[in-house]
Amino acid sequence: MKNSSISFKTAQVAGLKLFYREAGDPNAPAVLLLHGFPTSSHMFRNLIPQLAGQYHVVAPDLPGFGFSDAPDHQSFSYTFDHLAEVMGEFIEQIGLTKFVVYIFDYGAPVGLRLALKYPDRIAGIITQNGNAYEEGLSDGWAPVNAYWKNPTQENRDALRFLSARETTVWQYSTGVEQAESRIAPEAIELDQVLLDRPQSAEIQLDLITNYLTNIQLYPKFHEYFRTHRPPTLAVWGKNDPFFLPAGAVAYQRDNPEAKVVFYETGHFALETHALEIGEEIRSFLSRVYRS
Repeated sequence: MKNSSISFKTAQVAGLKLFYREAGDPNAPAVLLLHGFPTSSHMFRNLIPQLAGQYHVVAPDLPGFGFSDAPDHQSFSYTFDHLAEVMGEFIEQIGLTKFVVYIFDYGAPVGLRLALKYPDRIAGIITQNGNAYEEGLSDGWAPVNAYWKNPTQENRDALRFLSARETTVWQYSTGVEQAESRIAPEAIELDQVLLDRPQSAEIQLDLITNYLTNIQLYPKFHEYFRTHRPPTLAVWGKNDPFFLPAGAVAYQRDNPEAKVVFYETGHFALETHALEIGEEIRSFLSRVYRS
């Protein structure tokens, strides 16, 4: 196997320092890994070495997450349009002209906006609990829906629990059998340390406020799936408390050739099933990049 070691790099993009992990031959077919809330490119630490022997793998930390800059919400607009704009400049800067995009959680609306803007660059889509359909939204979104319908300060403040340690532990452990022995404790600790930064609470509240724009874009995402038919693989933790299995199956409605695989785990499926998901992804990539 070729060298699969990971390099840790930064890029100056749109006035921000963006941290990213990179592995594999830069001339090899590319895979862009986009994380979600409340994590970072750290979530891909067990997947990247499985792919880097054959592919050029890039995993950035979104602005406000991980080791990328996290300016306060008064000096940086934390919207999904803006995150996608920054990621668009990032892929331009590092020269990703054609790539498969892995979308997870918040990475889904960011990655799918990239697909709308750069459809000819998308070689395929891997969605790991990256939702794009209303039937994929669970009842866990009820407090957020209440805020969207009545955006008062009181309802905004009611969402601060999303950044609490108890919620982070709950996100990682829900739907995972024997979670305490299967979830790496450093994953939870890293996420929580970054969530506890003084500026993080308002950053995350701004993003959850703006998440409604993603649902409003679902029809455009569906049109993209129908029109462009990108090769699609859904690898889904079926016990996810936020994004239901129906959201995975729905991809086949607009792209009937999409493959859907479920795993007996929760939201952060790579924490428990990295080897199985990695094998499925390698098979998918070999088909996508066969020519």
